[in-house]
This record gives sequence, structure tokens and C-alpha cells, in this order.
Amino acid sequence: MAAASPGSDMFDEIVMAEDRFHGEGYQEGYAEGSHVGVAEGRRYGSLHGAKIGSEIGCYLGFALTWQCLLQKCTDEKNSKKIRALDSLIGMIQKFPYEDSTYDKLQDDLGKIRGKFKQVCSMLNIQSDFRIGTERSSLTF
Repeated sequence: MAAASPGSDMFDEIVMAEDRFHGEGYQEGYAEGSHVGVAEGRRYGSLHGAKIGSEIGCYLGFALTWQCLLQKCTDEKNSKKIRALDSLIGMIQKFPYEDSTYDKLQDDLGKIRGKFKQVCSMLNIQSDFRIGTERSSLTF
């Protein structure tokens, strides 16, 4: 067997350098991308969670205010409105604020939005809930 010449080891290193650098670059890029992805995901989650919290809070304030206003009215028409408001308040109170892994969060949020629209219709109120970058608003 012939011993490998010193020039062949150097040649192998040169040929294999591309693979080695590619692998190192990939690992560095993957680590950096993971770090940036986590930070971006955290920012997005915070922003999205704040928007949902603001929307739900607005619905709750609206419902509690109207519940208070209608408490003294005991006719049948108002008792239906009060029951709808109670239902909306109950849905909001059961909403899983703390559980970020809740798989039906969007479904429940959609039901709350639907109930809110129903209550607004019963109260003969035009509602328009918007979330802006500066503030959230509920206009009538």
C-alpha cells in the first residue's frame, strides 16, 4: 500500500471545505432564524392577544352598561334583551383568556361576536367595532 502523499490531504481539505462551510453556515443560519422567529412570534402573539382582549373588554363593558340600564324595565320586550345580555356576559366570562393553546378560541370568539351583533340588533343600535393602531373604538 502506498502512503497518501501530503498533497492529497491538502487537496481533500480544499474539496471538503465547501461542505464544511456549508454545514457551519446552515447551523449558524438556523440558530439565528430560530432566535428571530421566536422574538417575532412573541411580538405577534402579544399584539394579537391585546387586540382580542380589547375587543372582548369592550363587549363586556357594553353589555354590563346596558344590563344596568335595562334592570329597572320589567316588560317582556326588555326581559328578552336582558336575557341576551346575560348570555353575552356569560360567554365572555367563560372565554379562556389564560389558555393560549385552547383549540376553539376562534370559534368561541366568533360566537361572542355573533351574540354581540344580536344584542345590538335587539337594542336597535348600529355597531361597528374597529381596532386601530392608536386606539380601539366602538361607535354607535
